[in-house]
Amino acid sequence: MGSVTINQPDGAPGVMELVLDRPEAHNALSTDHARQIVAAVGELAADPKVRAVVLSSSSPKAFCVGADLKERNDIDDDGLRAQRVVFRAMFTGLLELPVPTVAAVHGYALGGGLELALSCDLIVLEETAVVGLPEVSVGVIPGGGGTQLLTRRLGWSRAADLIFTARRLDAAEAYRLGLADRLVPAGAGAARAAALELATTIAGHSPVGVHNAKRAMRQGFDAPLAAGLDIEDAAWRATAFSGDRKEGVAAFNEKRRPDWPGE
Repeated sequence: MGSVTINQPDGAPGVMELVLDRPEAHNALSTDHARQIVAAVGELAADPKVRAVVLSSSSPKAFCVGADLKERNDIDDDGLRAQRVVFRAMFTGLLELPVPTVAAVHGYALGGGLELALSCDLIVLEETAVVGLPEVSVGVIPGGGGTQLLTRRLGWSRAADLIFTARRLDAAEAYRLGLADRLVPAGAGAARAAALELATTIAGHSPVGVHNAKRAMRQGFDAPLAAGLDIEDAAWRATAFSGDRKEGVAAFNEKRRPDWPGE
């Protein structure tokens, strides 16, 4: 049985749900689990019908508790080096998905689990969530993008506070600091429902426009302003002369819902 599943939720056209499905281990990231996530992300990236992705968990208690330290205890240095290649492919694949991604986080999201969420474009936190990057407390550092993505979200000093102290945050503080984009009340499936609603809204817009907007934002984020504006201009041109732009203008004038050609 696989530890990852891909679903197409009812009533959410264009949205696919990637479910971390290793509940007996609270989705601890073993090497095999990471390989399955890599394969699933690759499948989603190759599917032109996908317009948004929700990353969720089947565990009632956790989104993902991070690296499987029971497995790590039995891995020698060569094994750790080999695992590192798989883990980097997992985080990079999720980060580089061409469509918007939304993490639906409840319960524990620690270490690599929080980094999976940070690799998504948007994060929905349920009030039950507990998040943190505890790596320095077990002799490593965040290696799934945490030192970079958390700093970009929160700024240097707030990220340094969380990474250097390895402390955990409850959902309210995490949301206040800006680690999450939505905070929803506790309830069975509340984060998932909110994430699906958000993804469905996104998927209803021009796929060409959304894709190019994400590309421009990602590529231009760390660029000098002039270079960023050039990146934006190229993305604008790729969108403005597409079938989606023609359909969007026609639908607006005809007062109807667009039927996006996606090209």
